[in-house]
Amino acid sequence: MPNRLGISSMSLGRAWAGHTMEEKLSQAAAHGFQGVEIFFEDIEYLAGSVPGEELPAEQQIHAAKIIRQLCDKHDLTVICLQPFLFYEGLKDRSEHSRRIEKLKIWFQLVKILGTDLVQIPANFLPAAEITSDVDVIVQDMIEVANMGLQQDPPVRFVYENLAWGTYIDTWEAMWEVVEKVDRPNFGCCLDTFNIAGRIWADPASIDGTVPNADAALKESMERLVQRVDVNKVFYVQIVDAERLDTPLLQGHEYHVASQPPRMSWSRNCRLFAFETERGGYLPVVDIAKVIFQRLGYEGWVSLELFSRTMADPGPQTPREHAMRGSKSWKRLKQELRI
Repeated sequence: MPNRLGISSMSLGRAWAGHTMEEKLSQAAAHGFQGVEIFFEDIEYLAGSVPGEELPAEQQIHAAKIIRQLCDKHDLTVICLQPFLFYEGLKDRSEHSRRIEKLKIWFQLVKILGTDLVQIPANFLPAAEITSDVDVIVQDMIEVANMGLQQDPPVRFVYENLAWGTYIDTWEAMWEVVEKVDRPNFGCCLDTFNIAGRIWADPASIDGTVPNADAALKESMERLVQRVDVNKVFYVQIVDAERLDTPLLQGHEYHVASQPPRMSWSRNCRLFAFETERGGYLPVVDIAKVIFQRLGYEGWVSLELFSRTMADPGPQTPREHAMRGSKSWKRLKQELRI
């Protein structure tokens, strides 16, 4: 399958205050995007505007139908529904059961949206609430994978490490889970921000990097080529981030006491690749070359941007972000010759 361009719909949802789904989707399509990731928040936000006294699940289903109609109108494919948050490793097993019941609704939503993918990001609840026991995490993932296989058509799950994940914060830790789950419908997402943002960068340090950053990244990429089965990479996210003028510590404008610095950085400071004039500095191209050229990945590529800039209520905001993303993708294709 040739590489196809998608954009994360966090760029489409609540973060873009004052802009309708129609505006956001039309701008994505107009600037060459072929697909979108739909966030569950998009569905919840739209469901809240649906008139009537339907039950929440029915409202969500109604909202998903509206989103699907808009995507069909603009010839956009829904890449996945995400994020199925705070699932794996819960110590409170009654809460685990509630998550499983929620997933049953998600199975209906993905079918309506026309996708077969649900993304599960690594759990970042406090350590007191989740276990570090990989066996428990794996069994939780086997449970959802088996449920997905029983659907018609089957539903796939894409697991993603987060740079601020409580335990699964590197691609290596994520891949260990994928290997042990060992189900055909359970794979992963490789995200340049979450890879570089953990092994190479540190927004809380003076120079924005970890000690021996280049060597650590090189060694990690060699392991990735040797270990990862490209058939288990269900899609890829390409994104950069700003180098901050001062460390993201207490007193910094983006600091949130309840969040790890990398999470606060992620929420405010992501950039599209090649936006060095805006402060982009992660080794995005180096990682992308490994994924596309050495690992041989072909498939959906999403530009997952979280940024304070998306909160701008101005009418130009969706268009500006779509233009920036399109420019970034064209440059990346030239750089990688894909």
